[in-house]
Amino acid sequence: MSTTTATETPPQAQPPASGPLEARKKRRKLTAYWLLLPGIAWLVVFFAVPMVYQGSTSLQTGSLEQGFKLTWHFATYWDALVEYKWHFVRSFSYAAIATVLCLAIGYPLAYTIAFKASKRWRNVILILVIAPFFTSFLIRTLAWKTILSDGGPVVGLLNNLHLLAVTDAVGLTSGHRVLATPLAVVCGLTYNFLPFMILPLYTSLERIDPRLHEAAGDLYARPITTFRKVTFPISLPGVVAGTLLTFIPASGDYINAQLLGSPSEQMVGNGIQKQFLNVLAYPTAAALSFILMALILGMVTVYMRKAGTEELV
Repeated sequence: MSTTTATETPPQAQPPASGPLEARKKRRKLTAYWLLLPGIAWLVVFFAVPMVYQGSTSLQTGSLEQGFKLTWHFATYWDALVEYKWHFVRSFSYAAIATVLCLAIGYPLAYTIAFKASKRWRNVILILVIAPFFTSFLIRTLAWKTILSDGGPVVGLLNNLHLLAVTDAVGLTSGHRVLATPLAVVCGLTYNFLPFMILPLYTSLERIDPRLHEAAGDLYARPITTFRKVTFPISLPGVVAGTLLTFIPASGDYINAQLLGSPSEQMVGNGIQKQFLNVLAYPTAAALSFILMALILGMVTVYMRKAGTEELV
């Protein structure tokens, strides 16, 4: 009886069916692009196209009667910068002071909401913070015109405390009055943009685990040390976001300077408004807008690098 040895060959491994999987991945990518399409279209129509048109306007010469022609007149930028240099200085100075004041006022309030207030009072305080948004920006600014009037209680209190003599000496007020002075413009900016500082700060502080404070206390850290070593570094993204959300719109604001200040306190936004609506010098107005945007973009870039954080929420 003969025996034959049969050599068994193992079955070959079949390649995975990658066709349906790859198709699903492609559909997911396409879905993401389709979801981005409305936002991209909005930015193109209402941001990119107006920016191109405004850039073209800034390089034109002519008049409203004769018409404007694109002549690539770059000297308009230099002329606008020379003519309105002090408007830029005032804009960034007032915005910087208002941002610092918003941070000084908003951080303790956000800290109290996040760590000290009960859940019930937390919601109440947050509603009070955003309540001014239900009123027109213009009406809120006009209200400050009444508050800071010469016969109002604020001026009377400051006079009784002899503080107006100090503010007069440093140039924030003049003639023992607040209205139509730099102090009035800074107060209006601080009030109107304070919620933009408080909300990012609260969001950042609310995410901090309270057990970190307990651990710092267990290690015999004083409250000020806990704040300096734990709380503030962790809340730095909220500080960066709040300062940007406050400084950027405050730099381009013109309502507060128009209603609360005098011609000597006008900001660059007032200059742009004047060139667009009164003088009808559209190239100069467009050039001022581009210069303001470029300066803010440069300062924000430097600030972000110095802050050392990319997380803004």
